[in-house]
Formats: sequence, structure tokens, C-alpha cells
Amino acid sequence: MQITQFTDYSLRLLIYLARLPEPGVATIAEVADFHQISRNHLVKIAAMLSTEGYIQSARGKGGGITLARSPDMIVMGEVVRKTEVNMNLVECFDLPNNQCRLIPGCALKGILFKAHLAFMEVLDGVTLADAAYQPDKDV
Repeated sequence: MQITQFTDYSLRLLIYLARLPEPGVATIAEVADFHQISRNHLVKIAAMLSTEGYIQSARGKGGGITLARSPDMIVMGEVVRKTEVNMNLVECFDLPNNQCRLIPGCALKGILFKAHLAFMEVLDGVTLADAAYQPDKDV
């Protein structure tokens, strides 16, 4: 399974913010420069993360983006579900558009579905605080 670039960058933005010292404010330009990613793309990601309640933004001098919740209250599985367009590993997961001729007697769909559930179960057990942890830093 591969997550989309949108989700990847969303997770990177959240981890970046979680690792900031207090008060934890950054600019889009700062994050884009750090990760060497498109500022315009990051603006769209930040807007979506703000709408979903993960980050807050403030304009003007001293403004920027910051986490809207404590990192230990942001579950990575929830973020992935909100940022992924779909989680269809294979065509047959998309019932309205499925064209696979094997579906009537195929066991692979069930196997892949279990794998997907296991993947999401792991992410559901991880918070942003876990993902942002830096073992080489004094905490």
C-alpha cells in the first residue's frame, strides 16, 4: 500500500509542528523550505488540516500555523482516513467501478481487506506524539 503525496505531506507538516519548541508556531514557507516541497501544495494541505481541526492558522505579524490539539490527541489513523481520497487497495474494493471478472470466486479480496484492516489498526494505535518522538533528544 502506498499513501498519496497529499497524506505524506500532511503527516510531515504535523510532525514538523509537533517537534517545534513552545509556542510551536511555523510558517508555510518555513515548512516548505525544510521539506523541500511546494509551498502552494502545502497551503492546500494546511487549509484542509485547519478545516479538520488539526492545525490553527493566524495571519499577520507573528502569525503562522500551529497544532490545534495536543500531539497525543491526534491519532495517525484518523489523519490518514481524512487525507486519503480512497483506501481502495485493489479495483474490487470500489464496488461501483469494479470490472474484475474474478470477483465471484476470488479469495484475494478478503485477504487484502484483512491486510488493510491490520495496516489501519497499527495507525490507529499511534499518535502524533509517537510519530514525532525523537529518541536522540532529551525529553
